[in-house]
Amino acid sequence: MVPISKRRRHLIPALRAVIEVAFIVFLFYSNLLMGEFTHANGPGKSMAEALYDIFTVMNFVIAMISAMIGYVVFEYLRKRL
Repeated sequence: MVPISKRRRHLIPALRAVIEVAFIVFLFYSNLLMGEFTHANGPGKSMAEALYDIFTVMNFVIAMISAMIGYVVFEYLRKRL
């Protein structure tokens, strides 16, 4: 097995954090996209219209804040359990 260099070892926690935050943001946006295609939100809506509705600055801010909170909570639980 090839040993991991010290520099690369320091990047692993940051890379893991980026991946976890990106996954939480993905889940947030997929939930918004599913909500755009419910019966109440617009029958006959196209995918382009739905994407235009969900990719806003405010949704991105909400996604990043909730992802950061989720990351902190999961890290806390991972270290506690």
